[in-house]
Amino acid sequence: MSERTASVPDTLIPPATARAAHRDPNVLRWVAAYTLSMVGDMVFYLALSWAAVQNGTPAQAGVVTAVSAVPRALLMLGGGVVADRFGPRRVVIGSDAVRCGTVLAVAAVLYVTDPGLWLLALLAVVFGTVDAVFLPAVGALPARMTTKDQLARVQGMRGLGIRFAAVVGAPLGGLGVAVGGSAAAFACAGLLIAASLPLLISTRVRELPADGTAAAAGDSTAWRDLRAGLRHIRRHRVLAPLMITIALGDLGFVGPLNVGLTLLADERGWGASGMGWVLGGFGTGAGAAALLLAVRGRVPRAGLVTAGAIIPGAAAIAALAQVSALPAAVGVAVLVGLLTGLSGAMCGALLQTATDSAYLGRVTAVAGIVSLGIAPLSMPLSAAAVGVWGTGPVFTVSALVCALGGAVALCAPGLRRAELPR
Repeated sequence: MSERTASVPDTLIPPATARAAHRDPNVLRWVAAYTLSMVGDMVFYLALSWAAVQNGTPAQAGVVTAVSAVPRALLMLGGGVVADRFGPRRVVIGSDAVRCGTVLAVAAVLYVTDPGLWLLALLAVVFGTVDAVFLPAVGALPARMTTKDQLARVQGMRGLGIRFAAVVGAPLGGLGVAVGGSAAAFACAGLLIAASLPLLISTRVRELPADGTAAAAGDSTAWRDLRAGLRHIRRHRVLAPLMITIALGDLGFVGPLNVGLTLLADERGWGASGMGWVLGGFGTGAGAAALLLAVRGRVPRAGLVTAGAIIPGAAAIAALAQVSALPAAVGVAVLVGLLTGLSGAMCGALLQTATDSAYLGRVTAVAGIVSLGIAPLSMPLSAAAVGVWGTGPVFTVSALVCALGGAVALCAPGLRRAELPR
């Protein structure tokens, strides 16, 4: 941490403050702000997709909706450094304010004119760039709001917020488009993000402790901070294998549950509504896993539970491609969501609790690149492979990749024996 960060602290809470996260008004304000922001994101991406389709060809629309991923993946490591150097609270507030202002400005332009695809592409680039700073800062914030023994519960509460956003965001965006077109949907997204700002501003945080690197001596640079964060992961007995586990789990999971499921539904004759039921089953299972962690707050033998959820979850992914009846597929999807949701929540909780709080922005950035940068590569590969070999073999290979992540967790003593704080 730089001396500049320490000398201009965020709004602080006393170090002795400790209460259950789900009963802490400060944490609840942050969860509400995060949920509003995520709902706004869902509405934004639906509005962006709709506006792109209306203003160009399907191929051009695909480019516009995907272009935000490029700056997010390229700049996220730098975003982690920014979050750790300047404090995640002010970074989250600043990035949310930029996102809000940009989206509302585009909504105003769309009300009065039709600028074409260039404005939508620019908006996507700006949104992705700001996300590269926002996402690591969001990951670094919980450790400064509550004690380590409550971080797993916060992870569960955050998971519930994500599930709520997934359920509410798309219909709300669709309603905005139906009522007032893309401009109304963008305005809705901007207002939702704006509503999160007062809650974020009222959130109190602890001062970030020094990390023992050159930053503490005041002679740090962004490059040194980045190298220190990567070194922290590489040398850590829990974080190093945990990153590999996350990478393999997401790499094997993202393809089948995105492109692969669409192709499976078409192959089985379930149709779009059937695919919706399967996705609903997955969301139900994942939501139940997040609720479990939010209520319990701590799961014993966390590292072992993580591996124990990944491996049968991988088997359930493979089984999904062997089921022909829709009700059975929905049941398997619930199991996939429950097990992968549990393993994902446990990975997030272990990442939060094992990382020195001074490095959380950088560690979260690395985990984000793994999930948002590497894992999506499996989607075009999965689609191409299904076209050649069919859904069954592709789902099986994907399941084996996921299971390999569980095997890494089992074989790494530090991760296998990892515990969440009491």
